Amino acid sequence: MADMHLANLDGELSSEPIRAGFGRGLVAAGKRNENVVAACADLTDSTKMGEFAKEFPDRYVEIGVAEQNLVTVGSGLAAAGKIPFVSSYAAFMPGRCWEQIRTTICLNDQPVKLIGSHAGVSVGPDGATHQMLEDLALMRALPNVVVIAPCDSVEAEKATLAMAKDSRPNYMRLAREATPIVTTSETPFEIGKAYVFAPGSEVTIIATGTMTYHALAAAEELFKKDGIDAEVIHCPTIKPLDTETILKSVRKTGVVVTAEEAQINGGLGGAIAELLAENHPASLERIGMKDHFGESGDPNELLEHFGLDAKHIRIAAHHVIEAKK
Repeated sequence: MADMHLANLDGELSSEPIRAGFGRGLVAAGKRNENVVAACADLTDSTKMGEFAKEFPDRYVEIGVAEQNLVTVGSGLAAAGKIPFVSSYAAFMPGRCWEQIRTTICLNDQPVKLIGSHAGVSVGPDGATHQMLEDLALMRALPNVVVIAPCDSVEAEKATLAMAKDSRPNYMRLAREATPIVTTSETPFEIGKAYVFAPGSEVTIIATGTMTYHALAAAEELFKKDGIDAEVIHCPTIKPLDTETILKSVRKTGVVVTAEEAQINGGLGGAIAELLAENHPASLERIGMKDHFGESGDPNELLEHFGLDAKHIRIAAHHVIEAKK
């Protein structure tokens, strides 16, 4: 098993909004390649695109509150040979401008980098209108596009640099609240790869985005309190899926739990269900939003209320293990 160079999970982890890593990565990408440009829909502070705008004012365009125009401009910049990053809240992009993304970017296979910030119920008090939960399903259904959900700010920075080099359309979802940092500068990241963050033999837990931290916490509880050896796979790329890594684990354990801060229909859980149905049927339980909209409230209370935490992952692991027996 390769060393993933993770942070010390037994100690007190530092936290930072995942979007902060994107901001740093974008500036770094801009310094490495003068063709990297950026545009935003009047949300540079929120999406952390502001530092790029300050560093490279001649390579930044403020579109205003016009997300459909934002992605179309991005497509035009890509057609002109630039590497455009465009950002807004995920509720508005891809939420409001999915058709323009489909027609001007994906259909034409333009390498626009779409950044959907403030995704998931952990957006908190802004409520259901701003808690984008359907973006993974919306974007995964589009041909040509890569779909990424980093687990922390360190990985988001790496993902941003990787996206700048990728020749395809990319979508990356970012959370609003501070998220525990579980990776380090030495933790590997490559578009299209999933990583075994914790080896195990009795149940496979596949998580993406903010839920990877909760999956690791659940695995620790399962071992210490229940004597269950869980394997945790971090899946930062939802599309294309690393089928080899996932199927290798499932063939070993025989049962699966998926975890995402998104609708289970069409997101990571849907992708894993499709993969297993076609290649290796296994007992599966999906942790995520189960055909519900979010609510306004404290982020941590909302995660617990909707079953998006370590406790519920642990319960799901028991369910699938019992099914295997």
